Amino acid sequence: MGRPRSDIEPRILHAARRRFLAEGVDGASLRTIASDAKTNVGMIFYYFPTKDDLFLAVVEEVYGKLVLDLSTELEGERPAAERLHGAFARLGRATDDEVEVIRLILREALLVPTSPRFSRLMARFREGHLAVVLRSLARGVEEGELDGSVPLPLLMMTTFAMGALPQILRRVAGHEPPFSLLPPPEPLATIAVGLLFRGIAAREAPRRQAPKATRAKKRTKPKRAAS
Repeated sequence: MGRPRSDIEPRILHAARRRFLAEGVDGASLRTIASDAKTNVGMIFYYFPTKDDLFLAVVEEVYGKLVLDLSTELEGERPAAERLHGAFARLGRATDDEVEVIRLILREALLVPTSPRFSRLMARFREGHLAVVLRSLARGVEEGELDGSVPLPLLMMTTFAMGALPQILRRVAGHEPPFSLLPPPEPLATIAVGLLFRGIAAREAPRRQAPKATRAKKRTKPKRAAS
């Protein structure tokens, strides 16, 4: 039997997000979340069998849309620099809901990086934004725009550090110095792409010398015809 149509599920998700942010996932009470959502604990278990399932659903509600937007930017028919610029700027325009989920993810990464819950989260990321970014970078290497001598995982980590992290820090902590000095999303993306490509852009291929036989032939003057 299908689930009844109602607004109970989104109410639970939004209440859980607020409680997880305020008290942590492990510290938040399902009974309190149910009360905030104007429902009961039984309805939480109806939609989400475990607290980990509830946490992952809170993330997915926002993360799924973000991955779609990043895919649009990174998989378009544009040069690699333009694709990355679009993705960085999109992160800089993160909504308040997305910022809250980013904070939840960062908390999980810092506090319980070895928990089964975090392992499930990383599995989702591997098929989500990590896969999208890796495909875009691999395409840049294949098309001769990015340095193919750098391992793809290192290209990806450099891309996050140089382009994604500044946008996230600006959006999450932009009211605090020194992050308050960062420019808006578009100019910041332009700066980040410029810095990034100084390190990962493909080097110009060296000019190949002509084969020896060809060079010798060019140096040999043609013999004059006998008079």
